[in-house]
Amino acid sequence: MTDEFERRHGFPAGVNAVRLADDAGRTAARTLAQVNFVPADLVTFYDNIGEVTWADVGNGYFVDPAADVLLRFTQYGTVGVGADQKDRGLVIGSNGGGLSYVAGTGGTIHRTRTASLDEPELDQVADDLLQFLELLERSLTRFVTNGETGCL
Repeated sequence: MTDEFERRHGFPAGVNAVRLADDAGRTAARTLAQVNFVPADLVTFYDNIGEVTWADVGNGYFVDPAADVLLRFTQYGTVGVGADQKDRGLVIGSNGGGLSYVAGTGGTIHRTRTASLDEPELDQVADDLLQFLELLERSLTRFVTNGETGCL
């Protein structure tokens, strides 16, 4: 993906990596597991994967480290998700365009419509974390193949 990046864009590629979880990440994942509305698949993900950073895929895609998710939860609480926004969710990442990804109580993944988390409007983008990760993978593949990123 980055072989032709600098020639094409005039500056070097950024960080594009899937980092494995370290001890601090696994500790943060276990702490998140104690929060009763955090989906189990998210805890399992963070017990294995530290973060996803694809800075050069479109505007970028980022699945934040568990420690960052935990810190944001501690400082700002949860985000209302669902039709009535009574369900709660955690901000788990973003795209480079300022939109955030939120994991809902039942495991659904939502994306904000604006950069603000104050009374956010959200759209469900995946039924669960696996589907979200598959959409991310497809976005990467499409970007490498034809320069398009897909629906995320």
